[in-house]
Amino acid sequence: MATRWGICGAGKISHDFSVAMKTLPPGDHQIAVIASRSLERSKEFAKKHGIPKAYGSYEELANDPDIDIVYLGVLHTEHWRVGLLFLKAGKNVLCEKPFAMNSRQVKDLVTAAKKNNVFLMEVRTHGRWRKWRTVVINCCSGETPLAMVLGCLFCPFQAIWSRCFPVHAEVRRLLAEEAVGELKLVKAYFGSPQLHIPRSVEKELGGGALLDIGVYCLQFILMVFNGERPESIQATGVLLDSGVDESVVVVMKFSRNRMAFCAFSIAARLPNDAVIAGTKGSIKVLGPMHCPTTLVVNDKEMKYPLPEPCLPLNFTNSTGLCYEAEEVRQCLLKGLKESPRMPLADSVLLTEIMDEIRKQVGVAFSQDSQ
Repeated sequence: MATRWGICGAGKISHDFSVAMKTLPPGDHQIAVIASRSLERSKEFAKKHGIPKAYGSYEELANDPDIDIVYLGVLHTEHWRVGLLFLKAGKNVLCEKPFAMNSRQVKDLVTAAKKNNVFLMEVRTHGRWRKWRTVVINCCSGETPLAMVLGCLFCPFQAIWSRCFPVHAEVRRLLAEEAVGELKLVKAYFGSPQLHIPRSVEKELGGGALLDIGVYCLQFILMVFNGERPESIQATGVLLDSGVDESVVVVMKFSRNRMAFCAFSIAARLPNDAVIAGTKGSIKVLGPMHCPTTLVVNDKEMKYPLPEPCLPLNFTNSTGLCYEAEEVRQCLLKGLKESPRMPLADSVLLTEIMDEIRKQVGVAFSQDSQ
């Protein structure tokens, strides 16, 4: 029986997700519902993608008994509220990055998922910025008045999808086999000029380099260190006048004298790659490291091509969204309530690390005092 998906938000990202789903066997995955704040917009999207049902509110989707999972991709500031709406309605949820604005909100979501015995997984995705970006699935997708006025909707969209990519699966296998010897140092970089986009720099919209793109570097490091909590975190950064971080450098020390370094910026273009260095060699994930197709192991290059799309895409390597969709299906079939590729404990730890980085750099959101 096909896994029945509910998509909220009729924007560019949900378009790409729908296209990616078409690369999977139709007997395994079905987009059953599209929901947005505009019924007209939902109907238009449904017609384009062959989706049988369209709603004009998120509450209707929350009350639909005929879906298996909701893909949640609202603005950073809305993840907590909208996520709780679906979890309390007994819906499985795939939530876009960042899980929430701080670790307290993340723990609320995890608690709600466990209380209601439903599946919950965080995804980390990112596409390239365009003039009109859409926050994917669940709410906004270009429909919130403020976002429409600003014309800068943000679409976090290739999720933990990072951890579901074949490249990252191969990285985990190589590390398990100690292909580069004893792990010593991990480096990750992500920089994309976005200062011209209001959504990226406004504090009330959850802007800043850390929440937008720094999470990819940090989640990669946590994956390499198998979810281990760092012994120390040292962060420094440059803030914009709006009070969010423009550029940040983070150094972390792990057990057995192992180190990790990452740099991310919404002002500068960086290589967007990652390197794992050991006593016997190195593993390099070529850019874009958050949705990679090329891996270099001890100077040997390996390619992992993506499925071809049936329609034009809005964002880089979007068909890779199919990997996270299949990961969710496999988890649901096994009765799992979280993914072993992105355990909830990793999401909580990641957000706690981000809280500490923000504290050291000097970034505070209103949600921190609520």
